[in-house]
This record gives sequence, C-alpha cells and structure tokens, in this order.
Amino acid sequence: MRMLASLISGLASGEAVAAVRRARTAAIVYALAALAALCGLGFLVGAAYVWVAGRYGPMAACLGFGVGFLVTAGLLLLIHQLSAGARARRRARRRNADMKAVGITAALAVLPALLKGKGGLGTILAPAIALAAYAIYRENTKPDADDPDAGEAK
Repeated sequence: MRMLASLISGLASGEAVAAVRRARTAAIVYALAALAALCGLGFLVGAAYVWVAGRYGPMAACLGFGVGFLVTAGLLLLIHQLSAGARARRRARRRNADMKAVGITAALAVLPALLKGKGGLGTILAPAIALAAYAIYRENTKPDADDPDAGEAK
C-alpha cells in the first residue's frame, strides 16, 4: 500500500512527466550526436578517397574502397554468425535457470498447503523419492565420454 501511495504522489507531483521530458531530451541529443558522428565519418572517408585517388588514380581508389568495404561487411557478418551460437547457448542457460527458479518458487509456495492436507508428508516424499531415483538412473545410464569402449557392445 505504501508503494502505491508513493507512485500516486509521484505522478501527482509531476515527477513522471519530468522524467519523460529528460529521457526525450537525452534521446534527441544522442540522435543529433550520432548524426554528427556519421557526417564526420563520411567526410573522413571522402578525404581518404581524395588522398588515395591523388596518389593511385581514381579507378584504383574506387576499386580499393569498394573491395575494402565489402571485406569489412563480410568480416562483420562472419563474426556475427560465429558469435550467434554462443549467444544462443547463453540464452538457453539463462532460460533454464529462470525455469528452475520458477519451479522452486512454485514448489515452496505449495509446500505449506501440501503439508496441511490429508496425505501430509507422504504427498511430498513420494515424488521426491521418485525424482531422486530417476536422477540416479540417468546418472548410471549415461555413456562415459572418455571411455574408449563406450561405443562397443560387450
């Protein structure tokens, strides 16, 4: 209730409107700075082209800059593709951790109700024993990766 009162008083005092204005102003300033940086980068590329064209000729400069930008684009795409697998594994790991946390939270939330019910402790122990038995079974049936005879029938 206290948090709700704080939120309502913040909205009434205009803090939210001021925060939105500050965020909008910051976004505009960053967009203008990015535009200026892109213009500066364009002029630097133009200056480099003029220098290379004066030194090696306009055709060689055009070909060199074209090939250079194509190689840069290819390298960027290659690096992105190579890192995509690592990003997918990281997302899967995070998703598994989140699901585990949700499961544990749900189990802890239901625990008092299960203990008060008719089955009591037996309602909790039976599935826990089954899960432990399944974990032991899975651990003992996994093929050993460093065992040279893992693929051969005995």
